[in-house]
Amino acid sequence: MNRSEPIVRRKLSDEVFLRLKRLISSGELMPGDDMPSERELMERFEVGRPAIREAMQALSNMGLVAISHGERAKVLQLTAKSIIKQVDGAAKIILSSSKDTLEHLKTARIFFERGMVREAAEKATAEDVQRLRATVAEQRGFRGDSEAFISADMKFHTQIAAISGNPIYVAVSEAMLGWLKEYHTEMLIWTGKEKFTLTEHEEIIGRIEKKDADGAEKAMIKHLERSRALYVMNSEK
Repeated sequence: MNRSEPIVRRKLSDEVFLRLKRLISSGELMPGDDMPSERELMERFEVGRPAIREAMQALSNMGLVAISHGERAKVLQLTAKSIIKQVDGAAKIILSSSKDTLEHLKTARIFFERGMVREAAEKATAEDVQRLRATVAEQRGFRGDSEAFISADMKFHTQIAAISGNPIYVAVSEAMLGWLKEYHTEMLIWTGKEKFTLTEHEEIIGRIEKKDADGAEKAMIKHLERSRALYVMNSEK
């Protein structure tokens, strides 16, 4: 073989990280368990405190453990939500630096939500429909309070995703809505667009209740195409 294949020597903290991750992935340490103390790990792996702390921070960044000052770190239960949460900061940075990326996110949201509302129309129970109506009633009471109104709006769309019964859909919905919220302008309040949002939400619920997947999809597209102008870069506000 002529190809060069150098062996890269790992940092001590990288090796500690891999061993700790193996303890979690193998089930030796389960969600809710305390991680061994720093001193125990230092003795077990025969390394210094900096290597242990660096490895523990890497585990925390991956959402595998929760670190609390003065307490033992705890192993976390990995979920779709916690995994997607790991890219939250990076996603917001990318969005803030590129108008094109924000437009791509708006388009991706429409693609995602039209599928979600079709599934909701096919699967929704009477209880699901009642929950959606209760959220719109709650949202109606928040007119004039932009923060509360937008939070109720996000809740409405996440509830539609939840009807699928798929936690990954819910996690993706929450993530996209959270990223978009960073770029939501006050036009929603200033121009009285609250009433349009409420009417469109009611129309979507009506289509879901009737099991009208095509109608629900059309109502959702109409709603999101109108509201997409409410999300703009900070430099454009």
